[in-house]
Amino acid sequence: MKILIVEDDQKLADFLSRGLQAEGHATDIVSRISDTLSYVRMHHPDLVLLDRLLEDGDGLQVCREIRHLKLSCKILMLSALSEVEDRVSGLRGGADDYLGKPFHFEELLARIEALAQRDHIYSTEKILSYADLNLNLDRLEVTRNNQLIELTAKELRILEMLLRNPGRVLSRERILSHVWGVLEDPMTNIVDVYMARLRRKIDDGHAFKLIKTRRGLGYLLNDRVAA
Repeated sequence: MKILIVEDDQKLADFLSRGLQAEGHATDIVSRISDTLSYVRMHHPDLVLLDRLLEDGDGLQVCREIRHLKLSCKILMLSALSEVEDRVSGLRGGADDYLGKPFHFEELLARIEALAQRDHIYSTEKILSYADLNLNLDRLEVTRNNQLIELTAKELRILEMLLRNPGRVLSRERILSHVWGVLEDPMTNIVDVYMARLRRKIDDGHAFKLIKTRRGLGYLLNDRVAA
């Protein structure tokens, strides 16, 4: 599950991120309302862990805005405001669940699992498509021209990023940050290596190529520009 942690207490945010990553989740951290909305629009996380009391405003504002935009992510609100009326206002504002601070990490995991299970039971399959390329987000299956393509976890994340931004050039730095969670390349060309592998799997054997390189800029998914 891709989880965005919205928390302005850096120690708590780092603790949550490490703990959730140890459970197999992918995490990112932001601390401001404006950054939260930008991230959600761009990256479409599965779950937002949303602090109610942020330095630049009430997290309830973010919750309402996400719902106004009709974005499909789950929202689990975390807050020291844990009276009944606070929980009610959070749930009525669009949160899927509300957990008061302080809390036990095991309870947080249980609530995340419950939200994921609810989504599994009630949601329809989500499919990202471009031309004859399809990514089924529920099954994590990739097909091109109805032929199944086996991808690694990192390749799947890169492909999902490309499919969510068709025609838009994605820089190596942005791919590195989104997929590996780092700002500097520890292997000097890891993005290029993975993009070459992904291109072979997606484009080899097809008359027109979908994954393109913009020299010095990055990569994009497009069936109309030269490679």
